[in-house]
Amino acid sequence: MAISLAERIEQLHAEQRLLVKADADIDEGWLRIRNQEDLVQELRAGGHDARQAERLVELLKQTLVEWERHRTLIVERVNFLQREVDSAPPAAR
Repeated sequence: MAISLAERIEQLHAEQRLLVKADADIDEGWLRIRNQEDLVQELRAGGHDARQAERLVELLKQTLVEWERHRTLIVERVNFLQREVDSAPPAAR
């Protein structure tokens, strides 16, 4: 079953919205990491055990790597759909 151009365009717009959200989530993730790193520094400066806080920083970084991988997949999907839409005959647009 072939997908109509209108459906492709809607898919493209949906993926573009997901990309905007992914970018915002990644930016927020970096902010959380910086905040957590600041907290680790404060714990250390106060002579506290910072191991759990350091572990959280590493987990946040690992999560962010996965978010960036997911963003790459979204970009690939956007590019694919954009090519599909761009290659449609003018009469279909």
